[in-house]
Amino acid sequence: MKQVQTTQNIQAPAAARIPLVAGYPVHSGTVDSIVAAMRPDMPLYVFRPEILAETARDFVRQFPGTVMYAVKCNPDRLVLQTLYKSGVKSFDVASIEEVRAVRKAAPKAKLYFMHPVKSPEAIREAYNVHGVRAFVLDTVDELYKILKATGLAADLELFVRLALPKNDTALVDFSGKFGATPANAAILLQKCRTVGAQVGMSFHVGTQTLEPLSYDRALAVAAQVIDDSGVYIDALDVGGGFPVQYPDSNPPPLSHYMDAIRVAAMKHGLAGIPLLCEPGRALVATCASLVVRVEQRRGGMLYINDGVYGGLLDAGPLLKMRFPARAIRTGRAGKSQPVADFSFMGPTCDSIDTMPGPFVLPADMAEGQWIEVGCMGAYSAVTRTNFNGFGRTRTIALFESLEKKTVKNKS
Repeated sequence: MKQVQTTQNIQAPAAARIPLVAGYPVHSGTVDSIVAAMRPDMPLYVFRPEILAETARDFVRQFPGTVMYAVKCNPDRLVLQTLYKSGVKSFDVASIEEVRAVRKAAPKAKLYFMHPVKSPEAIREAYNVHGVRAFVLDTVDELYKILKATGLAADLELFVRLALPKNDTALVDFSGKFGATPANAAILLQKCRTVGAQVGMSFHVGTQTLEPLSYDRALAVAAQVIDDSGVYIDALDVGGGFPVQYPDSNPPPLSHYMDAIRVAAMKHGLAGIPLLCEPGRALVATCASLVVRVEQRRGGMLYINDGVYGGLLDAGPLLKMRFPARAIRTGRAGKSQPVADFSFMGPTCDSIDTMPGPFVLPADMAEGQWIEVGCMGAYSAVTRTNFNGFGRTRTIALFESLEKKTVKNKS
């Protein structure tokens, strides 16, 4: 959603008296009617706080432990506030900017600094200014850095990040960049136990993992490392990776992942250890969509006003993700039309600004029509740039019924 320097909130005429929440104009009704009235000439994010709240409550209800939101996925203030009010009281932060953002949005939240490589300045500010006590590490050097930056603090919660074997069922495997080998992780646990008030272990099976048993395999490795270390641990973070349904993926229900984690914890002798997880995509992906306009059509290619350098990075050449997309028919009856496969071309002058899709849309798509791209709550706004001057967006908050909501005017 809102991005500093690149995003413009819609300023409604005073006569319209459209209420604001976290600076966003609040609307009810359908996206089609809103687009018909606004006719936006720049990309428009539609944020649905009710969907986010419902998703968060369901996740908290199902997970057998503490849910901490991975802020990197979407650090928008309204997102953070909505999650906190919906039962997510802990947050996984990866930078001092994320620490500051959460402290402003949810001052009483518990923060876990879960980036394995942190600057000493970030550690020092997080600990002394923002009350952060939980830090992750995967090397001895990082452990010493944390101890030095916090003045050998006696109240640290130290998590050892464990590297896992490659996970081919994940969209992006996380086994290469971070994590200590099992042997080194055991040694780190021993060292942390001598200096930490609490000691934990963390791992990540990879983003958008499609196989619940990935968590069983990961917990088996974690159990062996804990056993080899001879150290009692106070918490076990099973990471993120919980998937979302996209056109090209049909993952099992979330309950299957939760069941796999419960069963694996018991099977591997970890049942008594408090569990944590750090979902990002699974919480926020479906709470926002992005409305784009077709600026030109060339056969099966639709040139739109957003792209890889904007909110559609994951649809580009690197990941080639397909997102749900539908045509917005303003001022026309919703007759069923023949459909066709389209690729998207972004607005910048760079030829890699392409999104192969295919995106299934009515065959008569033409210049001047709008498309709503779904599942844009995760990683879309936060990776946006202003390359070529195409970074500006607008954002609205959409509620099912304004009559059912009491929204305080605030900016």
